Amino acid sequence: MARFDLTDFEWSVIQPLLPNKSRGVARLDDRRVLNGIFWRLRTGAPWADIPARYGPHTTCVNRFNRWRKAGVWDRILSAVSKAYDGDIQMIDSSSIRVHQHAANGQKNRHDPVAWVARAVG
Repeated sequence: MARFDLTDFEWSVIQPLLPNKSRGVARLDDRRVLNGIFWRLRTGAPWADIPARYGPHTTCVNRFNRWRKAGVWDRILSAVSKAYDGDIQMIDSSSIRVHQHAANGQKNRHDPVAWVARAVG
């Protein structure tokens, strides 16, 4: 089990909510695929960079998209929140400060105040 993989408790909450209709080829383990999806969402890496231990990246992206369209993610989020008695906190990028080194990007070289002052003077 990797550092951020689903715990047994989390898996026991999520497993009953997952679609289980299997047609054709046997499905890859849902827990393994979920851990791959969560790894990708947590890191922001491209789908193709999902580590091999989570299975083929195409399986992860296909299952993510199918479950999104089917509303599975909404059910998972509700169930996990309920299992933790609503004591879950989430942070999105709009509430996180930029790292100090990211603030050193190229500045706007056109200072509108200085430009107006030169034109007037």
